[in-house]
Amino acid sequence: MERRFGLIHATALNMTNMIGIGPFITIPLLMSALGGPQAMLGWLVALVVVLCDGMVWSELGAALPGSGGSFGYLRRGYGAESVGRLMGFLFVWQFVLSGPLEIASGYIGFSQYVGYLWKGITARQTMLVVTVIGLANLALLYRRITSIATITVALWIGTIVTVIVVVVTGARHFDPSVAFAFPPGAFNFSLGFLLGLGAASRIGVYDYLGYYDVCYIGDEVENPGRVIPRSIMISTIAVAVIYLAINLSIIGVVPWRDFVPAAARPQSNFVVSVFMERIYGPGIATIFTAMILWTAFGSVFALLLGYSRVPYAAAKDGYFFKVFARLHPSQGFPYVSLVVLGVLSILAGFVSLGMVIDALITTRILVQFIGQIGAVTLLRRRAPDLPRPYRMWLYPVPSLVALLGWIFIFATTPPPVVAFGLGALLLGVVCFGVWSWKGRTWPFEARRVSLGTPV
Repeated sequence: MERRFGLIHATALNMTNMIGIGPFITIPLLMSALGGPQAMLGWLVALVVVLCDGMVWSELGAALPGSGGSFGYLRRGYGAESVGRLMGFLFVWQFVLSGPLEIASGYIGFSQYVGYLWKGITARQTMLVVTVIGLANLALLYRRITSIATITVALWIGTIVTVIVVVVTGARHFDPSVAFAFPPGAFNFSLGFLLGLGAASRIGVYDYLGYYDVCYIGDEVENPGRVIPRSIMISTIAVAVIYLAINLSIIGVVPWRDFVPAAARPQSNFVVSVFMERIYGPGIATIFTAMILWTAFGSVFALLLGYSRVPYAAAKDGYFFKVFARLHPSQGFPYVSLVVLGVLSILAGFVSLGMVIDALITTRILVQFIGQIGAVTLLRRRAPDLPRPYRMWLYPVPSLVALLGWIFIFATTPPPVVAFGLGALLLGVVCFGVWSWKGRTWPFEARRVSLGTPV
C-alpha cells in the first residue's frame, strides 16, 4: 500500500475517532461517579494511563508498522505459530464483543438526545429508537461504499462545529462558582472514593478511545517510526484539552447538582441541550440537539464501518472463524462480519450507558491493553535486534504505570461486569480450543507431531 498518511493526517485520523458523541453523553456519568466536580480527577488518571499506554502502542507501531494493529502485535510478541495464535484469536474474539458495545454507546446517546425532542419518551420507545437507528446504520453500510471519504468528512465537520459551539458558548458564560461548587468532604480518602475514582477513570478512558487508531493502518503511514508515536501523543493531549474545555463549559453553566445522580435526573440524558436552552432558549437548543444527533450518527457510522473489517481480515488470514471471511457475492463487502457486529450493537443498546461503558473497557483491558504490555516486554527480550525507530522513554516505567492503571481500573469495576469480562475471556479460550482442535492447528498440531503421528 502507498504510504500517504503524514503527521497531520495521522493525528486527524486519531482525533476523528476520539471525538464523537462521548463528551456529550458522559458528563453526567462522570460527575455522578464521585458526586461532584472532583470526579475530574478521573480524567487525570485516565490521561496518565493512556499517555503511558500510548508509548506502548508507539513502540509497537513504529517497530511493526503493518495493518491490523493489536492483532499483529500480539501474534508477533507471543509467537505467531504458538501462543500468539491464541492471543490473536482472543483479540478478535473480544473485539466482536467490545466493538458492538462501543457502537451501542452511540446508539444510546442518540436515543437519549431524542428524548429532548420527544417529550415523555418511554423505555420501550427508547429501545425502538435504538433499533431503528441501528438498522438504518446497518442498511447504509450494507453495500459497496464508494463515497466513504465524502460521508466521513461531512459527518466530521458536523462534529467539529458542535464542539466549537459548546466550548465558545461555555467560555462566554462560564461561572467558576457554579463549576467548582464542591460538596462537603469531596476529597476525603476512603474505599468509596477509590471505587468512584475507578468509575470516573473508566469513563475517561472511554472518551479517549481511539488514540491508537493510526496503528491499524501502519502500512499506509509515511515514516511510521516518527509519525505514529507523535500522532498518538499529540492527539491524546489535544483531545484531553478539548474534553476539559467541554466539561468545564457545561458545569460552568448548568449546576452539576441538576444532573447528579444521573440515574435520578431525566435531564441528564440530554445535558448539552439543557445547557443551550438555558442560554439561548428552546429554539436554538432544538437546532443544537439536531447537531448532536448528527454527531452521534457520524460516530456509529464510522465505527461500524471500520470495526466490521477486523474480524473479516483475521478470518481471511486463518486466525478466526472462516464464516467471517465471506464477502457479499455482488458488492464485495464483508457482509457476515457487518451483520453480526451490527445486530450485536443493537442488542447492546438495550442496556444502560454506564453498564455498556464498564463492559466495553473491562473486556478490552485483559487481552488488548495488558496483552500488549506483555508483547512489548517479550519483544525486547526475544528480538533485541528488531529495528525500533521509537523506543519507549524511561522503559519500563511507562509500561509499569500503564499496567498498574489498567489493573486499578479493572479491580474497581463492579463485580458483575468483572465476571462478564472474565467469562467472555474464558469462553473465548474454550472456542479457540474447539476451533484449533477441529482445524488441527496449534496446540493440537504440535502435540500430534511430537507424538510421532503422521501429519
